[in-house]
Amino acid sequence: MVIFNLKHPKGSPEAERFLSDGKRILTSIPTVRNFGVFDQTSAKNDYDYGFSMDFASQADYDAYNAHPAHVGFVEERWKTEVERFLEIDFEEKE
Repeated sequence: MVIFNLKHPKGSPEAERFLSDGKRILTSIPTVRNFGVFDQTSAKNDYDYGFSMDFASQADYDAYNAHPAHVGFVEERWKTEVERFLEIDFEEKE
């Protein structure tokens, strides 16, 4: 999971394009499962959006991180359009 704020105004066409492009690009990576795009609704934090996804294994997560689509999205879009973020990586307890 990652929660984030964009440099674009919340709900703007630019923000909506970033979210839809993120979904399109990141779901093209074969190891990504259950991708979700979220609007923040809690008054307890001040982030605006979230992306969530699952991976079957650590190897799948590592493949995602190294995948050219992910690297390109981070370099071309994330670093230029995201104002701040908090990445949250969970592993399910057995």
